[in-house]
Amino acid sequence: MTPGQIGFTLLYLAFFLLVGKWIRMRVKWLQHLFLPSSIIGGFLALLLGPEVLGRILENFTGENSFWVNGIMTEEVMEVWSALPGLMINIVFATLFLGATIPSLSKVWNYGGPQLAFGWTIGWGQYVIGILLTILVLTPFFDIPPMAGALIEVAFEGGHGTAAGMAGTFGDLGFEEAYDLAIGLATVGVLSGVIIGIILINWAVRKKKTRVVKDVEDFSELRKKGVMEFQNREPAANMTVRPESIEPLSLHFAMVGLAILVGWIVLQGLIGLESVTWGAVTDSEFMTYIPLFPLAMIGGIIIQVIFNKFDQTEILDRRMVNRIQGFSLDILILAAIGTVSLDVIGEYLVPFLLMAGAGIAWNVLGFIILAPRIIPSYWFERGIGDFGQSMGITATGLLLMRVADPDGKSPAFEGFGYKQLVYEPFLGGGLVTALSVPLIFQFGPIPFLIVSLVMCLLGALVGLFYFGKN
Repeated sequence: MTPGQIGFTLLYLAFFLLVGKWIRMRVKWLQHLFLPSSIIGGFLALLLGPEVLGRILENFTGENSFWVNGIMTEEVMEVWSALPGLMINIVFATLFLGATIPSLSKVWNYGGPQLAFGWTIGWGQYVIGILLTILVLTPFFDIPPMAGALIEVAFEGGHGTAAGMAGTFGDLGFEEAYDLAIGLATVGVLSGVIIGIILINWAVRKKKTRVVKDVEDFSELRKKGVMEFQNREPAANMTVRPESIEPLSLHFAMVGLAILVGWIVLQGLIGLESVTWGAVTDSEFMTYIPLFPLAMIGGIIIQVIFNKFDQTEILDRRMVNRIQGFSLDILILAAIGTVSLDVIGEYLVPFLLMAGAGIAWNVLGFIILAPRIIPSYWFERGIGDFGQSMGITATGLLLMRVADPDGKSPAFEGFGYKQLVYEPFLGGGLVTALSVPLIFQFGPIPFLIVSLVMCLLGALVGLFYFGKN
């Protein structure tokens, strides 16, 4: 593959992102769903690629025709298949770069209720998934017990985490899990947005919201995904002079450094295992851990160092957010555009069972637990955690912006504090990355017991400590 061919695949990405945005601007029902352009573009790429259009045209042109890949090329599909696994490292490396790390007491007081609720839902996804696998998927469909982790990997972790786990799935002999996880992540995002909007409308009618009184108050520009003129603000702050280094270049370099630190930590863990417990047990557990959770640790290390020694506040959180958002758009579009419909078709019934079980747990958990755990503004705060439990942090933020567009409640602050404790473990953190190797190594029962204990711990703390306040 030549550099020119690789560059051409990036032009395809730009094309589908623009077309996705154009469709969002023109189609009313997509505007009402607040669906991201990357998802729209990803579905369009899937339809026009080898999985749909290519198969239709193959019947007329033959299997050796150019059109078996639809309007794509083999090079495009090859590069796109690799992109999600690379982009997720950038997304996780940026989680804490440029962010102020508050005291533990402030995190506990502001983000504690949302942390307890999110912790319960996240670990509960493992409980539901493993029980479903043990009782139904393994005995009736001969699916490996590792499938018990897919609901949390896909729903809480999203497309990026699913893509980042592709190497782990392959190393453990369950390659199909990648396509199942990407499919589940897509279902999670779509159902999260759709159900979230339905819940917001329901809450407004039932007078359960304290901020928004009428969802029809949103402007036409907002529904199209365009910032209103009066609300426009700088996308980032210029913390360095461009004649010395372009601010975007500096922040991109810092993201790269965070990933490098994470890679060094991972190699250190692999080396430590090889000369300690690995030499005794003849195991290679650490080699199954993907890079992205360690890239997050690298970002935390870099930020702690900067907090201590940087007096000029050179890292700008808004600039980091732009890098993260760009990477996430590319990741989602490429992941959806390259998903294998063959695998989902082959495992259709197990796929639907996992999707249905995950959605049911999240919805019931929100309706039953959120108002009993979160003492004030329960809907505005809980809807963000619901969105994250269905389809990554971005979905949670989107739903919170709909329920509290002007930030009048403590939802955003509490959600941000909660992430400082939550993200290193669940939703793509260390527990998410370790879950599949742990189930493979020790079986599903031990991990089920740990998950059940953690789920109950979150529920009990939420109900009997925060819920009483």
